[in-house]
Amino acid sequence: MTQRIGILTGGGDVPGLNSVIKSVVYRSTDLGYEVIGIRRGWEGLTHLNARNAGDPEYVRPLDRSNTRTIDRTGGTILHTSRTNPGRMRADRLPSGIDRSRLDSMETDEGIYDLTPIVLENIARLGITHLVPIGGDDTLGYAHRLVGEGIPLVAIPKTMDNDVQGTEYCIGFSSAVTRAKELINRQRTTLGSHERIGVFRIFGRNSGYTAWYAAYITSARCVIPEAEFDLDLLTDLMLEDRRLNPSRYALVIASEGAIWRGGTIAETGEADAYGHRHKADVGYALAVELRHRTGVETVNSDLTYDLRSGDPDALDQMVGMTFANVAMDLLASGQSGRMTAIRDGKYAHAPLPDPAIGPRRIDIASMYNTDRLRPQYADKLGSPLLLGPALER
Repeated sequence: MTQRIGILTGGGDVPGLNSVIKSVVYRSTDLGYEVIGIRRGWEGLTHLNARNAGDPEYVRPLDRSNTRTIDRTGGTILHTSRTNPGRMRADRLPSGIDRSRLDSMETDEGIYDLTPIVLENIARLGITHLVPIGGDDTLGYAHRLVGEGIPLVAIPKTMDNDVQGTEYCIGFSSAVTRAKELINRQRTTLGSHERIGVFRIFGRNSGYTAWYAAYITSARCVIPEAEFDLDLLTDLMLEDRRLNPSRYALVIASEGAIWRGGTIAETGEADAYGHRHKADVGYALAVELRHRTGVETVNSDLTYDLRSGDPDALDQMVGMTFANVAMDLLASGQSGRMTAIRDGKYAHAPLPDPAIGPRRIDIASMYNTDRLRPQYADKLGSPLLLGPALER
């Protein structure tokens, strides 16, 4: 029987995805496997043309020739979407499904579980193994497919670095590196005008990206894991500005950060996983700080800049290695696993349980709540990336 790998990328794009795709293809051909790319994440397995299993809108055969140079660029050649086949709204349904069948898949009013369609399309495409690449949401649905008997090994990616079971996710190093460059570049403008800068960074539930960006720029940061005192932050900004020869100060804010007694509204429609956009905490915080300090503030939104462009060396190396670890696992008959970094070493772990939620900053060991900045002391024996180590 022909062994055929199906590979897809779901959720937000990050640098390093194309390195994973290329490495899966190259290693698969060494093992004698075929590879097909599923376009637009899980949507490719719900919206595939029922009369054409080779539908080019959603299926792309991959080989060494057409993936040879893709690792030199960012994004994903397979494109992506935020599709949850287990909870699809009526306005997102594929066309051509019989009404009576749709009724049988309705799990709530206007919500449908298209897993039977996904399983049919996997069989129609002759896929024997899946390699989904994504964050908590994408991997949460992978968890469901393992329960349905689909052999798969997942690869974690997210610039938030918050997937349970691994100390590192693809895209994280590039995001932090880019944050450092952008923040340091804007220091000249902050200093020229003697302003307070507020830099907003992705991180709805976990503050890893803001924490690491603050660590390497020596900045203050506010994160979702710890509500902060707005009076304290105000005093720290005034203190930093007074002590700085260039008369500026800055703070990095995760999108999910909030001060005690404050609220940040959610806006727009929920996505396929129930997430709505957070209103801009950077803007709200800049307004508050200007009102309290009397100093002009600047709100700079770094979010999409951090996930765009080419991967740095670490993300490219981890992406290539995760791909080869995934193929090692599939070739040895293992399934339901996720490639991981644990205790600073390449490893594998169970797929994250969607009920547990994202991995979060350990406040006690990593964050100084009195100074609103990373904890720099007591790092002897810590993993290279400083967070709490996960045992192999």
